[in-house]
Amino acid sequence: MHGSTVYPFFGNPAGRGFGALAVVVLVTSLLAACASRPTGVLQPVAASPAATQVEMLVATTRDRSENPGEMFSGERALAPAFAEITVSVPPTGVRKAGEVAWPRRLPPNPSTEFATLKAEQVDRATAEKWLSNAVRESPDRSVLVFIHGFNNHFEDAVFRFAQIVHDSGAHSTPVLATWPSRGSLLAYGYDRESTNYTRNAVERLFQYLARDPEVKEVSILAHSMGNWLALESLRQMAIRNDGLPAKFKNVMLAAPDVDVDVFRSQIADMGKQRPRFTLFVSRDDRALAVSRRVWGNVSRLGAIDPEQSPYREELAANNIAVIDLTKIQAGDRLHHSKFAESPEIVQLIGTRLSAGQTLTDSRLGLGDHIVAATAGAAHAVGTTAGLVVAAPAAIVDENTRRNYSHHVEALVGPAGQATGTTTDAACNGRNEVKAASCAR
Repeated sequence: MHGSTVYPFFGNPAGRGFGALAVVVLVTSLLAACASRPTGVLQPVAASPAATQVEMLVATTRDRSENPGEMFSGERALAPAFAEITVSVPPTGVRKAGEVAWPRRLPPNPSTEFATLKAEQVDRATAEKWLSNAVRESPDRSVLVFIHGFNNHFEDAVFRFAQIVHDSGAHSTPVLATWPSRGSLLAYGYDRESTNYTRNAVERLFQYLARDPEVKEVSILAHSMGNWLALESLRQMAIRNDGLPAKFKNVMLAAPDVDVDVFRSQIADMGKQRPRFTLFVSRDDRALAVSRRVWGNVSRLGAIDPEQSPYREELAANNIAVIDLTKIQAGDRLHHSKFAESPEIVQLIGTRLSAGQTLTDSRLGLGDHIVAATAGAAHAVGTTAGLVVAAPAAIVDENTRRNYSHHVEALVGPAGQATGTTTDAACNGRNEVKAASCAR
């Protein structure tokens, strides 16, 4: 386990039924024969002249991955890292706006699929130089910081941000602030603590952008659990600096997985001088409905009805604009990523940012919803029953199939051995990374 310092950016389930476990093992073996989305998509390939290139700077507290095609893992690093990444986006007509065209096999075809052209880790000085050069070349010397949400592998965050930048048409310099998410539904508690682990680092990133004379304007776009990280970092910065800098213009909160009472406190702590806040809500957001049950049945900010009291009055008093996406038919089955997958909404974001005016990447499959329901709470490990019920969905649903192995490992271990608490013999003697998995 790492220490508490965050460096700046710049019960044994074996007795739950052997018959059920046998079904899990059988389905897992069947999944091995099923096609799924390839991993390691960040291995660079040659560019296609028909595609568009999106260049971004990455600042992360993720640990380095042993797989070069993944670049960064979901584990926590002792110190932040930086990277320069270029993503190739296929031309208009090949894919729908709002859609990430994931490669069907490797190497990807840049003329029809998202592909990586450059993925290079750099030191802090090189990152600062890249940022200064990119900002000077932008029309308004603005920066757009994106903070992803729960259940995101590094590649998910990279490709989603590239899609948002491309489809929005925003001219701002893209900066991805990515935190250690294990990309598993059953790692909700780990992901949540990872946002706290990264809070100081994101504040240091914001402080650097505030000091950099080349940067004239900063906008922040956060999704889901990433909103907690964005808000806490801004709150810390405001308390430390006695207010937020005027160059911080827009903060866009997409489907925020944030307690409404806590948000009220966070806004108050930021003081009177605040950026323009825009809240994207959807009352049919199923992911936030589950989160509400987990967190004591208190409303989540991204699922409120902005026309109902006391929300209407409080939003107006704090000058927070609201875009209600409830009736928008876009995004995944959870209705949790409408902000990015609706062409109209993502283009609205880009238009407003470019004009200086005020104004979400879920990969869960059908079986994941079943696992969540049977697990009872996101902070608990999954149940055998949930895995068995989800098994048929895993065979036919790609997203469930991709996540299913994580659920199985959390329950029965990577080799089909039952896992228990961190004192279980199955966890003893593992290396640091595997030991962290035992503590999910």
